[in-house]
Amino acid sequence: MKLYLLTILLIRCLFNIGVCEEPTYTTKYDGIDLDEILASDRLLAGYVNCLLDLGPCTPDGKELKNNLPDAIQSDCHKCSRKQREGSERVMEFIIDNKPDDWTKLEKKYNSDGSYKEKYMNKKKSLSEGKSDSKSEEDEKQNSKENSQ
Repeated sequence: MKLYLLTILLIRCLFNIGVCEEPTYTTKYDGIDLDEILASDRLLAGYVNCLLDLGPCTPDGKELKNNLPDAIQSDCHKCSRKQREGSERVMEFIIDNKPDDWTKLEKKYNSDGSYKEKYMNKKKSLSEGKSDSKSEEDEKQNSKENSQ
């Protein structure tokens, strides 16, 4: 019985210290200022060129380039929450604001176009939800005005 309890305790300890956790990408570059990169055509172009093998890579750009195929393939399964949110934000920015860059990146990393399709569907449903709630608000306001 003591051996059984010791085994259970050991297993719990291993889970608690993270030995059994799934591997994730390095969080070494999670502090990168995405606002600064997205606000600067020069900085953003540097990362895009790195990913497209058209220019040199910064250390974080090189890490991104190495992990991007796997992250896309696994739907960012090894990403930390911050990495997942940041990658979605950057890709959505490029789709909306730099469509020529997105086309080139998509051709290399997501040739079936599934990410953009998923994003556009999400964007459409959000915009429909806003217009539906606006219509409901307008109807309530009209009803209120008519009843007075």
